[in-house]
Amino acid sequence: MQALRNWEYYGMTESFTDLYERASKRESFSHLYDLITSRENIRLAYRTMKSNKGSKTPGTDGKTITDIEKCSEDELVREIQNKLKWYRPKNVRRKFIEKDNGKWRPLGIPCILERIIQQCFKQVLEPIAEAHFYKHSYGFRPQVEK
Repeated sequence: MQALRNWEYYGMTESFTDLYERASKRESFSHLYDLITSRENIRLAYRTMKSNKGSKTPGTDGKTITDIEKCSEDELVREIQNKLKWYRPKNVRRKFIEKDNGKWRPLGIPCILERIIQQCFKQVLEPIAEAHFYKHSYGFRPQVEK
């Protein structure tokens, strides 16, 4: 699976596995912020977001992944780490999407940097939450085969 290869490439497999194992034992966590804001986690979040087709959809700031690609890796990591010191999310762009039944549902489109930041948190919190799910619960879960 691509996600697991990316974890390995950025050296995050051991960290995420450790989080899962500790959560399975009902351990408490501290210093998650350090892992969330780590260079490797941010780089992994950027790569994950870059491969998402929605990354080409602008948020309220009008920027897409193409704008972020112009930054060096160091600039991107520094910008996200600085944003997370006093993080205040921006408003999302509201778009309505038609459903199969003809009804419409609202969709909130965050700014691209917000999506990368959200991915940073997701990557760290997901193994912790995953450890508490039942094996027979399949909905929206990564690396779970039905």
